[in-house]
Amino acid sequence: MPLFTDEHDLLRDSLRKFIAREINPYCDEWEEARIFPAHELFKKLGNEGFLGLTKPTEYGGAGLDYSYALVMAEELGRVEAGGVSLAIGVQTDMCTPALARFGSDELKKEFLAPSIAGDLVGCIGVSEVGAGSDVASLKTYARKDGDDYVISGGKMWITNGIQADWMCCLANTSDDKPHKNKTLIVVPLNSKGVERARKLHKLGMWSSDTAQIFFDEVRVPQRYAIGPEGAGFMLQMLQFQEERLWGAANSLTAMETAITETVKYTRERKAFGKSILDNQVVHFRIAELLTEVESLRALIYRAAELFISGKDVTRLASMAKLKSGRLGREVADSCLQYWGGMGYMWESKISRMFRDSRLISVGGGADEVMLGIIAKLEGILPGKG
Repeated sequence: MPLFTDEHDLLRDSLRKFIAREINPYCDEWEEARIFPAHELFKKLGNEGFLGLTKPTEYGGAGLDYSYALVMAEELGRVEAGGVSLAIGVQTDMCTPALARFGSDELKKEFLAPSIAGDLVGCIGVSEVGAGSDVASLKTYARKDGDDYVISGGKMWITNGIQADWMCCLANTSDDKPHKNKTLIVVPLNSKGVERARKLHKLGMWSSDTAQIFFDEVRVPQRYAIGPEGAGFMLQMLQFQEERLWGAANSLTAMETAITETVKYTRERKAFGKSILDNQVVHFRIAELLTEVESLRALIYRAAELFISGKDVTRLASMAKLKSGRLGREVADSCLQYWGGMGYMWESKISRMFRDSRLISVGGGADEVMLGIIAKLEGILPGKG
């Protein structure tokens, strides 16, 4: 059975029109401001039903399978500022999957339903200054006090962190082994003791607000835990499957757009009596890049089909994430080269893609972490002495 149907095409068309109307006309402005109005945009997305495609209908979602999230991730690649599509992806596929799957009914009513509606902005709190891709090493601690958790520590590189209303926070809740002592906890970011220390200035993804956040004895009810206490590491690893598939799928259309725009530019640009595109080194390279993008698409679609059928796709999702990060750099670098001096201009769209695409190999698990996961699942990772 084909992965996509007429209903998927309707979603593509609807989202494409939304992006052209509500996002792309403002991208330059948002990039300059280093932030976009998340609550305003998310409310518009929520009104159109885009924020809960795969989420349960009883909380305002559409109850659709993951193939629809895949379509949305791909179409968001048309957004002309990567930071905006990233922020949307955090809301739909990074901070809410575990809540939707394992949260209590009460917790989902309080945080998931308004996030689907676009009334609340969420973020995911895993990385710390001393624990980025090494999730097991995080230090943020939530101790029990009566019916509450009291959280101390801090999170770093938090997308949506300046504007978010709540965080899906991974914290240590015991002194057990690193893979058994963590719990996912919903932390309202208006709580006493939460400090949004600073908005981080990044190489790319400028329109995405990224924060460093500190917790000083932040008190939240223990009922805000997502799933069983101590299961947080495993639940976050499951959540990473969707995050990494989303990131890979989101890169596809962005890469295709970069290639298409480069073809247009090099066809019109003349040098030494012919168009840049007419040089074999250029049109052969374009053909290679398009082939690589299609290969990545096939990998992502295969992983998505297995994910929809209930299979563990950690291996394929890690491969897709690894390939998308590397190919994103390759496409952006190659295309920028053919734009020449115009490509090196800060305001050019290919320059923006060059900066934005670099994050894919770092965020959500670095390339080297993906390689480690793949090697471990293949049984070729050396044992620790």
